[in-house]
This record gives sequence, C-alpha cells and structure tokens, in this order.
Amino acid sequence: MANNGPNWDGLLKWSIANSDGTRSQRNLSDEDRRWFMEAMQAQTVDVIQRMKEITLVMQTPEQVLEAQGVTPKDIEDLLDELQEHVESIDMANDLNSIGGLTPLLSYLKNSHANIRAKAADVVTTIVQNNPRSQQLVIEANGLEPLLSNFTSDPDMTVRTKALGAISSLIRHNKPGITAFRLANGYAGLRDALGSENVRFQRKALNLIQYLLHENSSDCNVVSELGFPRIMMHLASSEDGDTREAALRGLLELAREKPDGSTGKLGEEDEKLKQLLEDRIKGISLMSAEDLGAAREERQLIDSLWNTCYREPSSLREKGLLVLPGEDAPPPDVASQHFEPPLRAWAANSDANTKSSTKKKEAPLLLGVGPSSATNNQGPSTGEAANNQGPPSGEADSGR
Repeated sequence: MANNGPNWDGLLKWSIANSDGTRSQRNLSDEDRRWFMEAMQAQTVDVIQRMKEITLVMQTPEQVLEAQGVTPKDIEDLLDELQEHVESIDMANDLNSIGGLTPLLSYLKNSHANIRAKAADVVTTIVQNNPRSQQLVIEANGLEPLLSNFTSDPDMTVRTKALGAISSLIRHNKPGITAFRLANGYAGLRDALGSENVRFQRKALNLIQYLLHENSSDCNVVSELGFPRIMMHLASSEDGDTREAALRGLLELAREKPDGSTGKLGEEDEKLKQLLEDRIKGISLMSAEDLGAAREERQLIDSLWNTCYREPSSLREKGLLVLPGEDAPPPDVASQHFEPPLRAWAANSDANTKSSTKKKEAPLLLGVGPSSATNNQGPSTGEAANNQGPPSGEADSGR
C-alpha cells in the first residue's frame, strides 16, 4: 500500500469484481485479505484512542500548548470533535473512565470565552438524557463552574451555553435539582429573566416551567422571589416564543396544586387579568397569517383565563380559539399527483365491476383428476358469492 493513503481505485475495482455476480465465489488469499483489511483500517477511527489523545491535550497546561503553537481555535476544533464522539451514550460514559471528564470541566474556567462556551456545549451533549453521566458530572462538582458561568460570566454566549448545560444536567435528575436549588439557582434564573438577550430569557423561562411542573412546592419560592411580575412583563414581549414561554410559566403558577392549594399569583392577579384582556384585544386585530402563528399562544391564554377565573375566555366567543381548518388533517396533495399503484388498480377494478352487467360464473375448484373435477364443481353461485371475502370497504379499512 502506498504511503500516501489507501488505493481506493484498486479497492473499488476489487469490490465490483467480487460482488457483481459475474464471477463465481472464491476464497480470498491471505494476501488479498490482508490488503483489504489494511485498506479498511486505514479509514477506521479508533474512537476511544482518539478521545484519549484529546484528553491528553486537555490535560496539558495552557502555556505549554501555546509554546507548542496550539491556538485557542485548535482547542475549539478538538472540542468540536469530542462532541461528535460523545453523542453516543456509551462514549459519553467512557469519557470519565479514560480521565477526560475532569479536564473537560476545567475548560469551563478557561481564559478564552469561546472555549468556555464550547466546553459547556460538550457537557450538554454528555449529560442529555443520560442519567449515568449526569451523576458523574454532579459527583465531579461540574455544576459549580456551570452555575458560575451562568450567573456571572461577562460573555453572554457563555452564560447562555452554561444555562443550556444546567438544564440538561438537572432534567429528570432529582439530586441535580436539589443541588441547583441549594446553590440559589432560582435567583440566577430571576436575573436571567431581566436580561435583554431574548434567547437567554427563553431558556430561563423554559427551565422555570419545567422545575415548577416537577416540583409544585417551588411555586412558593418563585412567588416570593417576584417571578410572577417579571413573567407577566415578558408575556407582553414582542417575541412570540418568549410570550408563550412566559404564559406557560404563569399557567404552572396558577394551576391548583395536588395539595389543594390554589395558584400563587397573589396581588398580581388583577394585573394578570388586564394583561390577558390586552392580549385578547391584540389577537382580535391579527391577520389570518398571524393568527395561525399564534395558535399556541391563543390556547395558553384561554387555559390561563379558565384556570384563574373559572370560565372560558372571550376568545371562544369570538371564534378565535380554534380557527376553521386547524383541527382538520393536512390536505392529501401528494396522492393527486402520485397515485399509489394499488389504489389505482382498486379504482379501476371497481369501475370495471360497475360498468359490467355480465353475471360472474362461480369459480371452479381444481381437483386432482377428472373425476374430482366432475364431482366437485364447487358451491352454487349464491354460496360462491358468500365466500368471496369481505367487500371492498372492509378491505380498505384493513390497509
């Protein structure tokens, strides 16, 4: 094999010659087998080995890397590659086994903002829907630098990425949620809602709604911290996704809890009513296109009104809750141009049956010999009709 890489032309010709059916099967010689395996292995990445190599780089002091000409952009590229490898849950869990988790978490404190942000991205991938890695990150004290970046990093991208990693780390993770609460995480979320960054606000609102849904007792904490007033302000945001996220949070606060207690909106209740009335007026003035885009917002407003005031909102009276056609299935456009062959055959068969007035003869049953054919003419016409299977409607229903 040449030093400049595998001979792909030769490999292609060999594959075609041995798989196109024009040649009889034969056993590979040792030389052919060795050549083929070398060609394949030359293009096969040993993921664990590669992750070990990336780990060695992450463990190397920053000044040593700089002396070797390794730039922050090179580190970002390595983290991008690592993120691809840990998309597999097995590889994500193996990262700790090969010693890579601790240096990755240390990158959350790197002096370069892009590296801090990228490290949070990798952590998000590792812990997402992965209880084992969630536990490993918590045990490695990974929540602490994430919370620090989320609440106080000077770079907004770093703060947003850290919040995303926290959200993935504590979802469906009771110890993680407990650690978040004890670390005064709700205060950080309140500050995030006061940010001018819309994406940051949305991520905070979505996490708040999840936490309130999972832990109804936290409604008291959230109310005492002044969340309802801030969320009502965001429910009037110009960004539709932010409005919806704020309304979902308010709905969690307003719902009756399992212990029988009512919602925790308190003195903000009248302000909420005015807010909802204003939103309903705004929705009434929307164009048909904007109404379609605001479908979830309309439903959230009606649910919130019904939860707080025990009656449907005026959106129902105005016919704006569910617009005509919103519950209808999507039009079958493709079948008008690409009719399935079976459907076309069935249609033609029905047409031929209706157009023909000739009575069908009873089918003959095939016997094993002349005497069998004579004596077993089959059932009468009426009996044949009863045994021809289900009508076309029943057949269609089983498709």
